[in-house]
Amino acid sequence: MTEERTRPSRWRRLAGRHPFRRGALLILLAVVAEYLVLPEIGGVGRSLYLLGRVNVGFLVLGVVLEVASLASYAELTRVVLPPGASSFSRVWRIDLSTLAVSHVLPGGTAGGDGLGYRLLTNEGVNGSDAGLALAIEGIGSALVLNAILWLALIVSIPLSGFNPLYATAAIVGAVVLAAFAGLVLLVTRGEDRAADVLRSVVGRLPLLTPSAAEGADRVVHQVAARIRVMAGDRALMRRAVLWAAANWLLDAASLFVFLAAFGHIENPDGLLVAYGLAYVLAAIPVTPGGLGIVEGVLVPSLVGFGATRAVAIVAVIGYRLVNFWLPIPVGAGAYLSLRSGSGRGATNRIRELERAVADARSLPPPPHPGERPASGEGQPG
Repeated sequence: MTEERTRPSRWRRLAGRHPFRRGALLILLAVVAEYLVLPEIGGVGRSLYLLGRVNVGFLVLGVVLEVASLASYAELTRVVLPPGASSFSRVWRIDLSTLAVSHVLPGGTAGGDGLGYRLLTNEGVNGSDAGLALAIEGIGSALVLNAILWLALIVSIPLSGFNPLYATAAIVGAVVLAAFAGLVLLVTRGEDRAADVLRSVVGRLPLLTPSAAEGADRVVHQVAARIRVMAGDRALMRRAVLWAAANWLLDAASLFVFLAAFGHIENPDGLLVAYGLAYVLAAIPVTPGGLGIVEGVLVPSLVGFGATRAVAIVAVIGYRLVNFWLPIPVGAGAYLSLRSGSGRGATNRIRELERAVADARSLPPPPHPGERPASGEGQPG
């Protein structure tokens, strides 16, 4: 009896062998809640007539806007990487791969950034440059989103009044801003101090050699130098802000079009407030890609700005099918294409082969059988 109690259950043994099963279970529960429970709560089951009146052209436009949003994010990645790091096509596929991972794993962004770092370094990007690019891309994009939200609030509050949810979003945004400012000041103003602290921490970690501590010191100085270069290049900063804003605004436009497809035209300020609140709060890493949080904030916010509950739920579900779920299989395909041998390593091997062929062609042809080599050729010494 005691042995049976202490013996782990079959489910626990399988979970230990397959750590992603718990994540898959969470995803499954979220799907059931979002696409079966949520529609019933909102009464969409009794409003199926909306599907018969949907504007298919607007749905197609919504998908096109979402693709344009993802393309803008890929261009943002190219901007923050060192010049000539990789082509747009490969950066886009790397971004799609990381997005798919962040939409599947419970850790979300952390897992996606880890894959993005590995794929960028496989492209030949320096490790510190890749890490800094991912950090600046993520934090800078969040700063732009907060700026869009606050501008929308300035317009919306006098027209629609104040909502307590605004304060929560403002606090989250302020924390993001403070963390980013603190990181920049720590690395740029206190570069030597930051390097000393990191080297000391790494040096105390077990199983790490002294060279690892020196490497951490070097990374801090490389990151500080890269930040100074980017901060001093105003054209680069403008391009980064432009593409980050394009990414968010095109995505919000996709939501606008999905609402319009079901007959509701939302005011731009209301749309951006609802959108900004949803994605600022989704930055809290509770669920993959803000699954459930985005929908739970968008629907009541849009209803508060004038949409019917049935239209808000149907439009948000359609939008999230394209925004959240479609990038998962597309990102998986993008990852397979990156792993299929078309990467930087394969390109380098092809170039080496071409050089070898060219060198071989420049050599004199071998003598025919029975022909004596020319004087001095083919003889030792």
